[in-house]
Amino acid sequence: MERVSVRMPGRAYEVCIGPGVLARADELLPALAGAERAFVIADAPVAERYLAALSDGLAGRGLGVVHLGVPEGEEAKSLQVMNALERQLATQVAHRDDPIVALGGGAVGDLAGFVAATYMRGVPFVQVPTTLLSQVDSSVGGKTGINHPLGKNMIGAFYQPQAVIADTSTLNTLPARELSAGLSEVIKHGAIIDPPFFDWIEANIDKLVQKDAVALAYAIKRSCEIKADVVRQDEREGGLRAILNFGHTFGHAIEAGMGYGVWLHGEAVGCGMVMAADLSHRLGFIDDRTNARIAAVVKAAGLPAVAPDLGTSRWLELMEVDKKNEGGQIKFILLKPLGTSVIMPVPQDVLLQTLSACTG
Repeated sequence: MERVSVRMPGRAYEVCIGPGVLARADELLPALAGAERAFVIADAPVAERYLAALSDGLAGRGLGVVHLGVPEGEEAKSLQVMNALERQLATQVAHRDDPIVALGGGAVGDLAGFVAATYMRGVPFVQVPTTLLSQVDSSVGGKTGINHPLGKNMIGAFYQPQAVIADTSTLNTLPARELSAGLSEVIKHGAIIDPPFFDWIEANIDKLVQKDAVALAYAIKRSCEIKADVVRQDEREGGLRAILNFGHTFGHAIEAGMGYGVWLHGEAVGCGMVMAADLSHRLGFIDDRTNARIAAVVKAAGLPAVAPDLGTSRWLELMEVDKKNEGGQIKFILLKPLGTSVIMPVPQDVLLQTLSACTG
């Protein structure tokens, strides 16, 4: 088992990574004084596979388990689902000491974390990610939230978990499409901050796609280390942390424009990185070879590299509601060069060139 510590002023938690750690929840969780029950939020397929093992682990801490079901994927991240969950918590008299546990992928983690942040003004929260995307990215760092028709994750809060338990054996049953979606965030970490890691991803992309256990374990650990270091320096995305949104300005627009769930989040981010690299290249920040490398590794990961044609006005409308924007300007995370990021608005004529070149 590997451990990555996420440290922030005045508090810290651990990400525990390895096969079979789900059943060891009792020894991996911090002390939860006064807790009697754990409220596990999970969709039906995930609960069927993993709830029993997690329940056995939690029983070692003397915690009874109450399963709260939600829809699959992005459909779960709505105000209606959140209201239903908080109604169930209140009806079952969940106490302030009782933890909420997110069992599943990134959508469940975002939703459950926001419920934990808001129910009784905050109850303990534990992340148990079961997809590659959630293990390498969304379960670490405390971003929680739900979607709004006008934008992805528009309603939410920063709320750190007590612990993250990432059982890599859950990836054995992960569909190829979801594995590829998770690889987008792995690629992102290398591109924005760690060129040697990006080199390693390129060299090992076939092993990652084929679910090589050793390669996946390293990719998860290194991604968590990179994100933990960024979050330590900027928990609330006041500056540095925004670089973790490389590809997301375009990606979130794709998700909202197509309808949440049509493209997986990681698919939209993968395509968004190709577009952000193209934009970086047009501005003279990266050379032809780097631009081609980004597109090639995204394709090799099984991710789409051509964006849907939403129409120029719709693209601009969707990107204008991005949370990074200031003063009415759309801001992008760009590479300058590989491994170094800059956050800035861009001339609209150059942006339109990228939209024309990367959509179809």
